[in-house]
Amino acid sequence: MCGRYTLLRDEMKIRQRFDIDREIADYGPSYNIAPGQNVLAVIHDGNDRRAGYLRWGLVPFWAKDERIGYKMINARSETIDEKASFKHLLMRKRCLIIADSFYEWRKTEAGKTPIRFQLPNEGLFAFAGLWDKWQNGHDALFTCTMLTRESNDFMKPIHHRMPIILPKNKEAEWISSSFQDRHAVKSFVETLDTEELMAYPVSDYVNNAKHNDARCIEPITTDS
Repeated sequence: MCGRYTLLRDEMKIRQRFDIDREIADYGPSYNIAPGQNVLAVIHDGNDRRAGYLRWGLVPFWAKDERIGYKMINARSETIDEKASFKHLLMRKRCLIIADSFYEWRKTEAGKTPIRFQLPNEGLFAFAGLWDKWQNGHDALFTCTMLTRESNDFMKPIHHRMPIILPKNKEAEWISSSFQDRHAVKSFVETLDTEELMAYPVSDYVNNAKHNDARCIEPITTDS
């Protein structure tokens, strides 16, 4: 799974990396992005890429209560073409969720230790996501979920699930391709290679979602 991540790069670098022409309204970096918060995502509207904010935690269009979103921050890729919450999104509502690292917690005898994961170049990347629009009277809510898969050998000692990080050369295909059907989308996800990662432990300061400063990413020694 993935329950916290970071996005620290400045706006111009994000726009250059993801080929975004327009300014990103209200952009601000974050050391501790958590479910229920607005997250920066990129979609393709049929003509161009658009960057904007979606609330993390999917609220399907048919939901009676928006609180369901807190139960759907992640979507298991193995069953996305079967689950009612996700299968109707596969053809038209795929997105890139922008990040530059994520956290996962390793269980130890002393408790859980948060670990920060990055690409080897410490660069920007995109999680594979799905989004939807929920209407409540005149108010519309745009939300998203992050796809996960079984962990690779690097992640397994920490957690049995991991978020799907799209290889850079697959990002455009994910958001703009016209797949034949939803099963083809699932097949696309299943054939993605897992990205190489590096990791280091951080303090439990990051456990509190209200904490959002550089202390969240400061490395600690494993015996501290």
